[in-house]
Amino acid sequence: MGKRDYYEILGVSKKARPEEIKKAYRKMALKYHPDKNPGDKGAEEKFKEAAEAYEILSNDDKRARYDQFGHAGVSGSAGGGFGGFSNIEDIFSQFGDIFGGHFGFGGFSGFGEGSRSRKRINKGTNIRIKVKLNLSEIANGVEKKLKIKMYISCKTCDGTGAAGSSGYSSCSSCNGSGNVTRIANTFLGQMQTTSTCPVCGGEGKVITNKCSNCYGEGIVKGEEIIKINIPAGVAEGMQLNVSGKGNAARRGGVNGDLIIVIEEEKHPELIRDGNDLLYTLFISITDASLGSHAEIPTVDSRAKIKIEPGTQPGKILRLRGKGLPDVNGYGRGDMLVNINVWIPKNLSNDEKRVLEKLNESENFKPDPSKSDKRFFEKMRDYFG
Repeated sequence: MGKRDYYEILGVSKKARPEEIKKAYRKMALKYHPDKNPGDKGAEEKFKEAAEAYEILSNDDKRARYDQFGHAGVSGSAGGGFGGFSNIEDIFSQFGDIFGGHFGFGGFSGFGEGSRSRKRINKGTNIRIKVKLNLSEIANGVEKKLKIKMYISCKTCDGTGAAGSSGYSSCSSCNGSGNVTRIANTFLGQMQTTSTCPVCGGEGKVITNKCSNCYGEGIVKGEEIIKINIPAGVAEGMQLNVSGKGNAARRGGVNGDLIIVIEEEKHPELIRDGNDLLYTLFISITDASLGSHAEIPTVDSRAKIKIEPGTQPGKILRLRGKGLPDVNGYGRGDMLVNINVWIPKNLSNDEKRVLEKLNESENFKPDPSKSDKRFFEKMRDYFG
């Protein structure tokens, strides 16, 4: 069973403005918040589903790709990989500001007694790379192994940035929670607000002895080999996101994303037009008059087609289903063969005499009434 439409999940139209999408997500998130639905796995899944939809639709670039290519255009964009957010903490670390922080009146935290203080989680930066594909790889999909230079977690300190277990201590400002709580008296009563600790930046701890390898950052320059599966039917300029395969985050946290930008190599004989493939076949005057068979290139092999007697220049032969697959799985395009008759430039005397004799025949005189009136329309449609 495929994923649900992101607009349907949030209950908004495809023309919804960013503020409408944010409002719809906040409504869904509050309704299915885990603190309001303790132990309810169904509510938790809907909470994650709404976060995944918002993660795509709130980003102009990802939303544009989703509108054009569907789920295939944003595969791996949301949360913890190709299946969406892997845990609730990832959602709060990324969209905690949507809920307006921890709030309430008279000590009520807003989501009940189960509400808990959450530390800010660092997020690594994204990496954008270009991957060049030939037509065969686009037609069939392909697995690529990419060697990428990136920031990786420091192995000396396991990404903590501290020299050993004694290299850091609990933040005295927030007592290790990463948040500081303030209570103010208002005309509505006591109002409690929670914000990120300004001393430790929400980490709950401060480094007292930095790692000698990463100098307290928790990350170092390195490289990794990453295996990615590119679906069939992708196009030039399309972007695919692989979540969690970007740069490592400083002192632990969530890795950034790897953004794959598709580049398409030109085929020496075939032209791509959407999901259709175009090919111009040159045939001789005799083959056009008498009929023949011809062999044409396809993406992975060659195919034999029949040339009917009396075939006119500009005729388009359609081979259904011989084009490229749709990236969203909606069938395949066609192969369109444009017939062009080759006229020889240099003739021998004997050849000239044969053609002059044939020209005297009525069958070799042009008859406008029998011409293909759709020729120019086809040329405009298929070849600009």
